[in-house]
Amino acid sequence: MLRFDLRHLRCFLQVAQELHFSRAAERLHMAQPALSRTIRELEAEVGTALFQRSTRQVSLTVAGEAFLKECRAGLAQIERGVAKARRVAEGTSGELRVAYMDFAINGRLPELVRLFRERHPEIRLELHYMPTSRQQAALLERRIDIGFMLDGMGSEVMTSYPLAEDSYVALLPATHRLADVPGLTLSALAQEPFVIGTGDDWFGYRETIFAMCRQRGFFPDIIQEASSSQGIFGLVAAGAGVSVYSSCVRNVQRRGIVVRELDDVRAAISIRAVWEREHPSPTVQRFAEFLLSVWGR
Repeated sequence: MLRFDLRHLRCFLQVAQELHFSRAAERLHMAQPALSRTIRELEAEVGTALFQRSTRQVSLTVAGEAFLKECRAGLAQIERGVAKARRVAEGTSGELRVAYMDFAINGRLPELVRLFRERHPEIRLELHYMPTSRQQAALLERRIDIGFMLDGMGSEVMTSYPLAEDSYVALLPATHRLADVPGLTLSALAQEPFVIGTGDDWFGYRETIFAMCRQRGFFPDIIQEASSSQGIFGLVAAGAGVSVYSSCVRNVQRRGIVVRELDDVRAAISIRAVWEREHPSPTVQRFAEFLLSVWGR
């Protein structure tokens, strides 16, 4: 193990620059004998002479030239590391693990991510798709830092911020008999075959849809299920059935589908950003400040 430190390297670099022990000692604000002793300690540890000394001049040996090149590169790397550590501690650099579900990524999340990256280019966002239930578990286990999910999270250690409030809409095949009917209601879909998200990935949303249907005296006839939004869109476009989705669907390119407001549904779909209230990461706190101040305006 090498037994020299940055003090030895800074002394070496100053002597290599001045090629004069007295001037180097003055620059370093130390006595010349102490500087000479420090250089001898360094040479002993390296195992070879780094300077040729005479009564008239000082010069680098071949080994000293090679050592100088590597020292400069090493110190530059250390200085970058120090600067990086300071930025991470300030929350202006680092990484954030962000999870999202379908309605968030089809809604306002892309705009938020773009703006955050513009303001904090040194913070790297790792984006992961996760249904709401998996996000909640991942937050508690600190496998993610921020979650964009349905309805937030009922935990005292978590806090949240509203990203969007979307409405419920009906998705109909473009050729459906109700596509142009004015005043469409959820009740009017009681006899229709439904396309809906799978139980594992869409559990919470399914329960909400089922509850709204039961309030209107029916249970949806689920003819097809899909694990993704694109699967739902494709099945509806193919005429497999109708679906109830978030109004964020209007941000997505789609063919063969008609989007209709549901006049008898007043409830909103709440998408919230959720994070640990006392999270130790400065980048999480920086993101929270961004949401509360910049994005909020």
